[in-house]
Amino acid sequence: MRKTLSEMAVILNGKVTGDGLVVIERICGIDEAGEGDLTFIANPLYRKKLETTHASAILVSPEVESTSKNLLIVSDPYVALGQALALFYPEEHGLGQVSKGAFIEDGAFVSKEVQIYPGVYIGRGARIERGVVLYPGVFVGRDAVIGEDSVLYPNVSVYRRSILGKRVILHAGVVVGSDGFGFASPGQGNMKIPQVGIVQIDDDVEVGANTTIDRGTLNKTWIQKGVKIDNLVQIAHNVVIGENSVIVAQVGISGSTSLGKSCIVGGQAGIAGHISIGDHAIVVGQSGVHEDIPPHHVVSGTPHMPHRTWLKAQACIPKLPEMRKTLTSLVGRIEKLEEMIRNNK
Repeated sequence: MRKTLSEMAVILNGKVTGDGLVVIERICGIDEAGEGDLTFIANPLYRKKLETTHASAILVSPEVESTSKNLLIVSDPYVALGQALALFYPEEHGLGQVSKGAFIEDGAFVSKEVQIYPGVYIGRGARIERGVVLYPGVFVGRDAVIGEDSVLYPNVSVYRRSILGKRVILHAGVVVGSDGFGFASPGQGNMKIPQVGIVQIDDDVEVGANTTIDRGTLNKTWIQKGVKIDNLVQIAHNVVIGENSVIVAQVGISGSTSLGKSCIVGGQAGIAGHISIGDHAIVVGQSGVHEDIPPHHVVSGTPHMPHRTWLKAQACIPKLPEMRKTLTSLVGRIEKLEEMIRNNK
């Protein structure tokens, strides 16, 4: 791929300062970039490297200036970087064919415009729409639906009756629709409650490697449009995750909990069951959420509390040894004063 900086400016809706005819052949980090490379500055900490990089051009925000470098000025350099990477390094998924090494049960519908690799299993009644890519080891259960242009990487399992929308990406090892963790008399009889619901994943969702999404007990577990889920996340039965929310690695969400639109849940956070988290709420990493969170709130800690309160509490922790020493000294002085008062009576 070769584009002039002026051509890149048209594609990325930006403005050039410097030589618009310089040719861009690659996208590189600011330290490694050289002639023919486009790099970027999205974090102010890296502005000091603006004059030292050897890149042919740099993606920058409007407030960045340079007298010696070719700049492509855009409103958001990180977003523009993503667009440039997609342009220069498009994902290659294959030739558009169904391998003879795939096993497709009678009664399944498979579009003629798909890429299915060896070792894929597709159950009876399943529906595989146009543009779908199924990598080796993918299991699609009976009556499941995989929507247009979705990509399932190696060893993904989609259990029966699960529904995936358009442009869904499931990375290696994802499990969709496994049994919810439902048992009567837990710790005693452990009687299994059959999980007969489904999982519904809407358009433009991406799920990271080895994440698990359990099907609903009676109704559905629902991952709504535009949600992005990191690796190693556990989503229990009947959970609802609202549009455009972001769930970071190693999060656990217990059953029947609902997240609103555009929530962010930091890594290793744990969320109890049967609670509601409002739109645009933020759960900081490693938090333990035990009750409802209103919209637009930011919480931290275990048990969770308002983020500012948690910051104040954390600031006290290094001072605890000295505070304990002071408190012990004060208690001793008070005891001596009390003894003196008693002796003077």
